[in-house]
Amino acid sequence: MPIARKTVVDVDQVGVYHCISRCVRRAFLCGVDSYTGSNYEHRRAWIADRLKTLSSLFGMEVFAYAVMSNHLHVVVRNRPDLAEAWSPEEVAQRWCTLFPKRDGSGAAEAPSEEAISAFVGDAERVAICRERLGDISWFMRCLNEPIARRANREDECTGRFWEGRFKCQRLMDEGAMLACMAYVDLNPVRARMADTLEQSEFTSVYDRLRAEQAKKRLQKSPKLVSPTQAQRALIVREEAAATRADWLLDLNGKESPFGEVDTAFYLSLVEWTGQNIHEDKPGYVPLGLKPVLERFHLDTERWVRNVESYGGLFYRIAGPLESIVARAREKGLSWLRGQKGSRELYKTLEKVA
Repeated sequence: MPIARKTVVDVDQVGVYHCISRCVRRAFLCGVDSYTGSNYEHRRAWIADRLKTLSSLFGMEVFAYAVMSNHLHVVVRNRPDLAEAWSPEEVAQRWCTLFPKRDGSGAAEAPSEEAISAFVGDAERVAICRERLGDISWFMRCLNEPIARRANREDECTGRFWEGRFKCQRLMDEGAMLACMAYVDLNPVRARMADTLEQSEFTSVYDRLRAEQAKKRLQKSPKLVSPTQAQRALIVREEAAATRADWLLDLNGKESPFGEVDTAFYLSLVEWTGQNIHEDKPGYVPLGLKPVLERFHLDTERWVRNVESYGGLFYRIAGPLESIVARAREKGLSWLRGQKGSRELYKTLEKVA
């Protein structure tokens, strides 16, 4: 039996959520459909481009994402505090960009000054849209609906493309966030669609890795006084690659919840975890990575296994046992599923003894 969304999501509070949308029937989001032989690989770019656009308009920060063959994962932090600080003009600009007027050919038109002024003059509308721009459900709605319409047009069919309700899981602490991000980023490796992170396109870890590699190449490249046309083109490509992860949460920035878990550490952790998952090794965490995981009270001896099976560990709330129990009491419930998963992911006193 589904639980009420309000049990998981607090729209007026900052929180981190793992959202999953799945296709229905035999509908394929991306990849090659073995049943029909149709190739939908190009749809992966639809999702990534739409996520980038929405992250610039909503009060949301994208921690991680992965676009799979028939489903997608997004780990986001809602920021109603940011939306509350926007001026009425900024709310109007963002909303009118999100839902633009279209010309006769169907192309989106830039918001006019008259439209913005009329919008700002309606205080009730501004308040409603401000709240929606910080709402997880509206974010997922604005992600899924355009993709469904576009896919149905391409398939020349009508009807439901996504399951009726996206799944949403609240991540209660940094340990749950880190494990969930690694799980999401390693989806192609777990599914045997990729052997390495460099092959895991349309995931956040791929974007972060490519950006870091481009930054290092730019730092090492000599400063050319008069570069050739080919050299200038290469520099432009490298500069573009260096910014490909700028729309994701900056793990090196002050808004990151992880402290010493910067981009370099995260890439090392995910790469090592992926290698052990792919090679079916038990995976004892290296000494260089172990102290940070222990700081989050994570069970380092079972880290690889827990990341690989993360999708089955928790239900709607992920975090330490005390957080799950406290959340249940806060919502007037006697219990919430996920207590067994919590004992698996975290190092409990019983394990230590």
